[in-house]
Amino acid sequence: MEVGASALCYELLAEVGKGAYGKVYKAREVGEKGRLLAVKKYNIQAASWDSGIPPFMLREVALLDRMKHFNHPNVVKMLDASAMVKDRVLDLTVVLEYIDQDLSAYLSKASSTGLTRDNIKDVMLQLMQGLDFLHSNMVLHRDLKPENILISSRGEVKIADFGLARIYTFNIALTPGVVTLWYRAPEVLLNSTYMSSVDVWSTGCIFAELFLLRPLFRGFSEVQQLQKIFEVIGLPNEDEWPQHTPLTYSPFWGPKSPSPELLPKLSPDESDLLFKCLTFTPSRRISAANALAHPFFVKN
Repeated sequence: MEVGASALCYELLAEVGKGAYGKVYKAREVGEKGRLLAVKKYNIQAASWDSGIPPFMLREVALLDRMKHFNHPNVVKMLDASAMVKDRVLDLTVVLEYIDQDLSAYLSKASSTGLTRDNIKDVMLQLMQGLDFLHSNMVLHRDLKPENILISSRGEVKIADFGLARIYTFNIALTPGVVTLWYRAPEVLLNSTYMSSVDVWSTGCIFAELFLLRPLFRGFSEVQQLQKIFEVIGLPNEDEWPQHTPLTYSPFWGPKSPSPELLPKLSPDESDLLFKCLTFTPSRRISAANALAHPFFVKN
């Protein structure tokens, strides 16, 4: 049974990634355009999909399909999607525009002196523009990290991988186990309610990484991750601690005062934007829209 045939003809060139459900290939479109493509192929055995296509796949395709009509320059564009069942195996294929590398690979190639300030500002501006677009359309990415941000050889930044993304509504039951640990906001670590500000926290972590060339918070458990966060931003007041969280407040979680000296190279504007992104209380954290009006971006 064929659910939808691909409108694009392409030739697979090389496997560039592999996950639990399938593989990602670099491909080239057949015909005059000859453009490079990224092809994600999911292969799911019958036993796994008798109850339906896994929800995360449906969400990713639906979100990408919804966003492609806006053609935002800082969100990866889906070009085609098709599904086919053959010999009790579901073959779901998603074709995306191809970008040379992710931000993690880009940072690994940086010189020992690091990125220039102009380079950092350009990457952050494009990332915030993409994030503002998503949040304006009620989309929570929920897994922003360097591996899910693509950057082309021309410096184009695009948010990618919407496997954990959700449309945000006020009544939504949001899953606690989202966002890779090092980029996870305190409210997620504390198993509390969260909103679009979780993406801003992750973006703040990435902002610091552009200067450090390494992750800012490298914990190996949720408790240790919180401790590393408080070492930098300082321990919040007890009345800021979320209610109904399995982890109780303790003055021994970390120092009361923030430690900006851990990032001594930051200018006042850079430091101010970073700590507004890394604010403990989600409602006080800067939004992507307000971040774009911050002096860090506005000043020449």
